[in-house]
Amino acid sequence: MTLRVAVVGAGYWGPNLVRNFRGSADWSLAAVCDLDAERAAKVVGDARDVAVETSLTRLLERDDLDAVAIATPANTHRAIAVQALEADKHVLVEKPLASSRESASQMVDLADERGLVLMCDHTYCYTPVVQRIRDIVASGELGTIHFIDSVRINLGLVQPDVDVIWDLAPHDLSIMDAVLPGGLAPVGVSAHGADPIGAGRACVGYLTMPLANGAIAHVHVNWLSPTKIRQMVIGGSRRTLVWDDLNPQQRLSVYDRGVDLDLASRSNDLADRTAAGISYRLGDMYAPSLPEKEALGSMVSEFAAAINQGRPPLTDGGAGLRVLDVLEAATTSLAANGLMVPISDQAQHDASTQHAEVLV
Repeated sequence: MTLRVAVVGAGYWGPNLVRNFRGSADWSLAAVCDLDAERAAKVVGDARDVAVETSLTRLLERDDLDAVAIATPANTHRAIAVQALEADKHVLVEKPLASSRESASQMVDLADERGLVLMCDHTYCYTPVVQRIRDIVASGELGTIHFIDSVRINLGLVQPDVDVIWDLAPHDLSIMDAVLPGGLAPVGVSAHGADPIGAGRACVGYLTMPLANGAIAHVHVNWLSPTKIRQMVIGGSRRTLVWDDLNPQQRLSVYDRGVDLDLASRSNDLADRTAAGISYRLGDMYAPSLPEKEALGSMVSEFAAAINQGRPPLTDGGAGLRVLDVLEAATTSLAANGLMVPISDQAQHDASTQHAEVLV
């Protein structure tokens, strides 16, 4: 069944959504809505069957509209999404899901009450490489996860309304949520940041997140680096996976290398245990082949499939909430000079429950 969608917001991200909805066999693009009619018309181009709209209220009165995709600033997401859901439209929202967990929870609850799909556009989760990483982790090939180390740095745009953690870390957090069994549910969050250029907000940030099984996750984000690095390392008890997003010849590598602890040789003496019980495994490496496929194309297809099949999408409202849990805890920690801020019991319960529903 072909669905009809309107894109709300014709700024930075909106044109990318427009292009992918127009190129999808699952969708028919009905309209582009923006307060700036000229900007919306520029995005529409010569497509005469796509309407230009400047009023959200008028747009949502259309009976032929199944869904809306929101590509506006985060502080507007809740109001637009609630209005769309109340008009019985399915909703796709650019990351982050909202500017606060409270706002996002209202959106999730309303979508559930009305039986509508609420999806967060965590684009990286739909890349072939992240989907392959998820399969590798789920297969048990890496063994028990011991650590995740993610780096996302570049000479980027200093945002006027959010710090570097809210700007860049949602990518890394959403990827971790997609690939970790049970989703992203850290015990707590410790955040450190710096503003060496006097921008009024952190331009360099570090997140440390202990995980429930004794593992740890770390995220480094930076607007000020003269070099661009996008890497993630996931270390397990059996193998370690390295993702280098800027290496098209070998984006993904899996290493049979690591540290083994001989349980039989353990003693009560730390020095003896260290000397006798640790060995280093130096095995092979392989680089899985990956298809070339645009992530946004897969994302809009997943949105349509979730609507047509009456199921939660891969990156549903719960995924958006789990990312916001970490971002809000990071903000609290940053203000308290790196204090470890626990993730609430309710947030962890929501994470495990909603992630389980997605996997059913």
